[in-house]
Amino acid sequence: MALPKDVLRAMSRYPAFYQRVWKECAKIPKSKTLTYGEIARRLGKPGAARAVGQALGANPFAPTVPCHRVVAANGLGGFSAPGGVKAKIRLLKKERAIP
Repeated sequence: MALPKDVLRAMSRYPAFYQRVWKECAKIPKSKTLTYGEIARRLGKPGAARAVGQALGANPFAPTVPCHRVVAANGLGGFSAPGGVKAKIRLLKKERAIP
C-alpha cells in the first residue's frame, strides 16, 4: 500500500530504521501477517527482529501502518495499542488473518 504523503512527511521526524520498518509493514495486505523476523530479513537486517518490534511499538501511524499484522514467530507477540493483544486478535480475526 502506498502511504499518504502527509504520513510520509510526518515519518521523516523519526529514526530511519523506524521509517523503513513502518514502510515495510504498510505493504502487508489485509488478511496476511508477517513475523518480526521476516520484516527484519526484508530490510536486510536478519538479526533485528527485536528492533522491528520496538519500531512497531512506537508506531504513531496505526492503522495506516498496520502493525497488528506483524506477529512473533511462536505466536502473536505483543501489541502496544489500547486493548493490547486482545485488540490485536480482534483486528486479525476481523481481517480473517487468523481463525
